[in-house]
Amino acid sequence: MKIKLICDSLCDTPEELVEKYDIDIVPLNIILGDKEYKEGIDISNEEFYKRMKEKTEVPKTSQATYIQFKEVFDKYKDEYSIVCINGSSKSSGTYQSAVMAKNDTDGDIHVFDTLTLSLGSAQFVVKACELIENDKNIKAEELIKHLEELRESVSLFFVPDTLEYLQRSGRASLTTATIGNLLKIKPIFTVEDANIFILNKVRGKKHAIHELVNLVINKYDTLEDKNIIIGCGDNVDDFEKLKDEVNTKIKCKKLYFTRGGACICSHTGPDIFAISCSY
Repeated sequence: MKIKLICDSLCDTPEELVEKYDIDIVPLNIILGDKEYKEGIDISNEEFYKRMKEKTEVPKTSQATYIQFKEVFDKYKDEYSIVCINGSSKSSGTYQSAVMAKNDTDGDIHVFDTLTLSLGSAQFVVKACELIENDKNIKAEELIKHLEELRESVSLFFVPDTLEYLQRSGRASLTTATIGNLLKIKPIFTVEDANIFILNKVRGKKHAIHELVNLVINKYDTLEDKNIIIGCGDNVDDFEKLKDEVNTKIKCKKLYFTRGGACICSHTGPDIFAISCSY
């Protein structure tokens, strides 16, 4: 059976891949005030960025539900082997919702925990698309095995423009956020073993962009056989500078672009830039 790719909206998958491979995205839910929105369906990224900048309310997120996955699994189970790629189980209950729906659905269904987020999770979707493109008859079990082997090669580095939103959501102290913003300190975050932590701190946006690119260059022996994804939120000008830096310093197999989704940006803020790399 052909493989049907499904992922959740934590994966921030490049739109070109969503369209080319007809990937279904199961949305997480965004709560703004007294209203709940399905990410990417009831509210676009652009609308969400605007709301964050206009309102003082702190967005809340809730996991994609059992019912959402059950419906999409039932839709494809008779025609396809299903591979569902999810954002980290340690950051959201969405993966558990997918597993519960899989267990209640007859069919060849495989649920994969990326143990990372955003562009990092998207790397597994990129790899799955490559595997299907190179072998139309690949089995779902083989694809999952290749995704497991990809884990150690995936890196993700990101920089929020301000620490205000991390402070609002409780992921940074008020003192840290205030001092960091006053001194224009840009913390560079990474994700390892499903944990998010500060890897380095630099002063100013220009230095942060340089450091992001250098971190990728220094991590791998060569980048010519690697996929790189770069992304931003509402700050497209910052993205253009990051893109120029990548194009100047890096020669890779394929360069992709994506936007930070509402669930990710609800914690980091609407202005963020990031880079991810993997085999």
